[in-house]
Amino acid sequence: MPATNAKKTEADHMADARARLIAAALPHVPFDGWSSATLNAAIADSGVDAGLARLVFPRGALDLALAQHEAGDAALAAAGVSVKTSALRYSEKVARLVRLRIEGADREVVRRGVTFFALPAHAADGAAAIWRTADLIWRLLGDTSDDFNWYSKRTILSAVYSSTLLYWLGDDSEGHADTWAFLDRRIGDVMQFEKAKAGFTRSALGRALQRGPGQVLERLRAPAEAGRADLPGHLSRHD
Repeated sequence: MPATNAKKTEADHMADARARLIAAALPHVPFDGWSSATLNAAIADSGVDAGLARLVFPRGALDLALAQHEAGDAALAAAGVSVKTSALRYSEKVARLVRLRIEGADREVVRRGVTFFALPAHAADGAAAIWRTADLIWRLLGDTSDDFNWYSKRTILSAVYSSTLLYWLGDDSEGHADTWAFLDRRIGDVMQFEKAKAGFTRSALGRALQRGPGQVLERLRAPAEAGRADLPGHLSRHD
């Protein structure tokens, strides 16, 4: 029991240091971007021990930027639960959650993040962060898919989220009204695509593909729920 309590205390200590460093970094990001300069300034301003900071963010500015994105996801998880039970249509719920996630962000911090994750060395981590945001939105809506649909839903929503975020960065309309109209159009396009896909699946050609190449896609399974340890998923072994 004492060992368990010690682990919890250590985890809490790390989480506290992480939160303090993120908060201290944000005022510096618009000027210095997600950089070692920003991390060093956050260490100085937060009073977090430099050694502990390096332990919390072993890859430096990259882990700091990712932690800030994860904090935004956590805020969405806390604020977005009520959307699932609302009277909105399903497409409206998706749009509402995307909007909540973007509205909760600071535009200059995001702008610097887009530049940072556009670098080849950071692009894969940036794409993974967007994927996790899309995954969170679907899970908030109660998605239980475990097959190829798990991948297609998150791929499409990642594209919708990314394009809307970029539109938002350049949108000076009142209340970002143009951005939300853009988002509604993208969601509408997705819904039309889903209808067309369903129709194709029922067609003679669609059924033929399902009996051939489609069998491979049917074997795809989502990653394990516990920690997503087997990303990007696996093929099932059935006859």
